[in-house]
Amino acid sequence: MSIVFEHLSKSYGGQPVVRDVSLEIADGELCVLLGPSGSGKSTLLRIVAGLAEADSGRVLLHGRDVTRVPPQKRGVGFVFQHYALFRHMTVADNVEFALRIRGVSRVERARRRDELLELVGLTGYAARRPGQLSGGQQQRVGLARALAHAPEVLLLDEPFGALDARIRTELRATVKRIQQELGVTSIFVTHDQEEAFELGDRIAVLNHGRLLECGTPRELYLHPTTEFTATFLGTANLVVAERSERGARVGTVDLPVAATREVSPEAARVQLLFRPEDVAVKDSPDALQWPLLGEGTVETSSFVGAFERLRLRLPLRGVRMVAPAAPFGGDYVVVDAVRPQHLARRFPLGPGDTAWVGLRRVHALAHPGMAFLCVDGGGPEGAAAVTLGLDLAKRARARATQLCYGAHATKPVSGEEAVLRSPEGLDDALRTHATAGVFDLVIAGYPEDGAVDAAAATLRQGDHHVLLVPHGANAPRKVLIAVAPGEPGKRGIRFAGRLARHFDAEVTVLTVLPGEDVEPAAREQAERFLAASARTLAPLGIHAATRLREGGPLEQIRAECAEGRYDLLVVGAPLGERGEAPRIEGPVEKLLEKSTIPVLIVRTTGEGE
Repeated sequence: MSIVFEHLSKSYGGQPVVRDVSLEIADGELCVLLGPSGSGKSTLLRIVAGLAEADSGRVLLHGRDVTRVPPQKRGVGFVFQHYALFRHMTVADNVEFALRIRGVSRVERARRRDELLELVGLTGYAARRPGQLSGGQQQRVGLARALAHAPEVLLLDEPFGALDARIRTELRATVKRIQQELGVTSIFVTHDQEEAFELGDRIAVLNHGRLLECGTPRELYLHPTTEFTATFLGTANLVVAERSERGARVGTVDLPVAATREVSPEAARVQLLFRPEDVAVKDSPDALQWPLLGEGTVETSSFVGAFERLRLRLPLRGVRMVAPAAPFGGDYVVVDAVRPQHLARRFPLGPGDTAWVGLRRVHALAHPGMAFLCVDGGGPEGAAAVTLGLDLAKRARARATQLCYGAHATKPVSGEEAVLRSPEGLDDALRTHATAGVFDLVIAGYPEDGAVDAAAATLRQGDHHVLLVPHGANAPRKVLIAVAPGEPGKRGIRFAGRLARHFDAEVTVLTVLPGEDVEPAAREQAERFLAASARTLAPLGIHAATRLREGGPLEQIRAECAEGRYDLLVVGAPLGERGEAPRIEGPVEKLLEKSTIPVLIVRTTGEGE
């Protein structure tokens, strides 16, 4: 193998950026690191180049451990996003720079320079300076400079990010041709899926610093194993289905889905992926040769060159679509479809028209459900967190993991669930374990004193929501979701609904309008939000009541809790941007100080859901 990552990890300011990444890249392969901003792609590349030092793990290039080797001795070429050319030098001097500092003779430098300029399509530009070139031409110079010293490995960090679409397309073809012609092992970093598909022999998908999966573009597009990859690579229709005798059931529709290598036949739930091109749209159910999903109404229709893109609304009850998500307050699901223009001309469709929808191909992912981390530092509150957490996990068919920290880490733990142990305090234990796995919810004990600090500490590490559990708490039967109208509140509604649906709890959604003289427009907005909240929960089988109260938020939430005798309170915590320290303040802070029931804190910013 040309490039090997062995358990690479890297943090900045205590925040993990790369998390235990291992990957092998074959000789002559072009591997694309693909993921959203902040997923750790560029940091990995800088570690390979020697421009950043890993906290742990090793980098091997052609069997040589270069983890502590200086950048100039690693034998790598690096192409940066913003060219990084020497502005005062000519094109010739820029290309020759790496050769000059290595003591290569003038004649050999000139020969190599001319050869590379011809390779990248810049013959005759040697005497120009970077300021006299277009962006695409400057990046061609950067590529020639990176290749000048015949590196064993070529690293490209979003090299086309500053260029327009036409130039990007041209340069992609250039890079692919040169890489294949020279046979140089390459790593290409991008967040552009089209770029990854066109360039990569294999694609490594990263998110939150973790390597999720790696495979050929075709494998990852047609047969992804993770929800993130399915939705990040191209447009996806992704729905949660129940196992049935025929395969899988979506609402009342049975689909013949065979178990794949990713799906156990015993799995109770699966996620079904069907791409827009897998969706057949016909004028009658008899015209469909594939399993019938139902009759839909066209929501949008758009011309995209050789294809027409449709979004259809289907009245499937009790169905949870992961993607695309129906608008908040919608009591239906939406499905994306594409079809070639000759079919669009044969059966024209516009907004409001109806059509029958069938599925040509369905791919089953193993549905992981939710993942809970039950935190136990000893004492009655730690035991309460584990007891309630395991009960909720069983009801929700979620994966449960126990984390025993501090002095309690040495004590035996009963049960068959996975158990993690850490002799460290809560912060360090969560930094080690909560960020190493993907958890939807961390369940921790509710201390008699310091609940606010405990909540902040639990939220500080990872991207999860938090459930604080007092001693003696049981599975909730009545849930109060206290939210303010707006986008953050929608997050609380959706996540709380995912939990509540599994233990048949009564749910009430509460909004408080502060002050006595409420403007009519504000009242109407709040009422619309509450109605939309109830409609959003209805497909999950939750018939939520709504409450609108006026006055101080803290007093009104406490009054509603007392009057309704709820045994779970759901609140949102505005935690700032990703990487910032959590802030629990205002009414949420006061509610945590004196609550006698479990409190679910839902992140209202960031990427925790």
